[in-house]
Amino acid sequence: MSEFSAAAAVPASGEPIAPLKSGLPRGALAWILQQGARDPYVILITIYIFSPYFSRVLVGDPVKGQAVVANISTIYGLLTAVTAPFLGAMIEQYGPRKPMLGGVLAIMVPALIALWWAMPVGGLPLVVTSALLIVLGVVYNLGDVLSNSLLGRAAGAVPGRAALISGLGYAVANGLSVALLIFMLWGMVLPGQVDWPGVPHAPLFGLDPAKNEPSRISGPLSAAVMLLGAIPFFLWTPDALRTGRSWMASLRDGIAMLRDIFGNLKGHRDIAVFLGGRLLYNDGMTALLVFGGLLAAGLMKWGALEMLAYGISLSIFGVFGGLIAPWLDKVLGPRKAVQVEIAGSLLVLLATLGMGREKILYFWAFDPAAHAPVWNGPLFRTVPELIYLGLGLLIAVFVTAQYASSRTLLIRLCPPDKTAAFFGLYALSGTCTMWLGSLLVALATAVFKSQVGGFVPVAALLLAGLCVLFLVKGGEPET
Repeated sequence: MSEFSAAAAVPASGEPIAPLKSGLPRGALAWILQQGARDPYVILITIYIFSPYFSRVLVGDPVKGQAVVANISTIYGLLTAVTAPFLGAMIEQYGPRKPMLGGVLAIMVPALIALWWAMPVGGLPLVVTSALLIVLGVVYNLGDVLSNSLLGRAAGAVPGRAALISGLGYAVANGLSVALLIFMLWGMVLPGQVDWPGVPHAPLFGLDPAKNEPSRISGPLSAAVMLLGAIPFFLWTPDALRTGRSWMASLRDGIAMLRDIFGNLKGHRDIAVFLGGRLLYNDGMTALLVFGGLLAAGLMKWGALEMLAYGISLSIFGVFGGLIAPWLDKVLGPRKAVQVEIAGSLLVLLATLGMGREKILYFWAFDPAAHAPVWNGPLFRTVPELIYLGLGLLIAVFVTAQYASSRTLLIRLCPPDKTAAFFGLYALSGTCTMWLGSLLVALATAVFKSQVGGFVPVAALLLAGLCVLFLVKGGEPET
């Protein structure tokens, strides 16, 4: 049967997945949409819109703001590290994931809406906003464990389909993020700044830029998209069947499974080495995401307009990363694909750190007053800005592709009956040292007193993770 056949597949739960004419089953398409609807929270809140607003306005200083965001990431990284593995192992013993995913929505949606009241004066105190961001980070990561563990069931038994669905999930995520960013740019930031045909004369919904409302609305928008995108998932994506165990019995059995897995990692050597490598390079990738927007805003002195356009551009190219990943997985195998994606991210990051409004790639000084603008548009008017934008586009492709290929590599390496448990360890490998990576960024930022200096540990984590993957056997192209 062809990989893209419309024939019905039977997932691990034993329930048939009804196919659609597109060649992918309805449950798979619903999983893709749910994955896509979750990730705009990352794009809008943690990278391009709310996080720079948090640093620039609520904290009031880009360098200090980067350190505060790093501390927030440290805390929710630690909390995720001590909970995600137990959740993955427990839910494997219990069965259904959807009830807990419903709980994830019940926490995240109100918390995202509450960010609307994050204001420097007359709103939520800075400590409350920070606490909300910590809760969102932990719950989102736990939701990833649950959602990822259903990828195999959504794909069915068709070879290669999991890689396709994984890549499409990130492609849809970036596509939805682009749509939201464009909507915000068109309807909330450009009005009143440009007199272009089709652009409203004033921001939609009566939003007031002077009160940072276009930035604050990113929370409620993310909540609405997440909630709507989850509806088809709960209706159609197959869930695991109940095992008959209680929550407490499942937790006890899950802990026993984790002890067994950790006690027998010699029998899963390649998974252990892969997770150890991912523990390093994923911290670097996460830092690129969490602090990339802060770095761009700080180095290039970009405001809300430039950051929206930057986010739109990177999200568009992130779609290409989601689409390229399945092709690289097929041609090179997921292990070599991940290595290529890490190496590309590292090289582009090193080039990015050599940029500034008055500097190009470390060595070439640039005087904006001595050079005419490249074009007469409202943003990205200088050569350094355009080069920085181009480097950011490449990072978006490599980072997105890496996330998709890493997930595929784990599925290729782990036993099918322990997928959820290993995805718990997968989350652990991605978060247990995230607190350390964030802490290193905070310390390096403080020591060097610059945002660029804060990214030195990021480059080191990427390089170390890349080297570890050379020790992994498996993950070759499917024949």
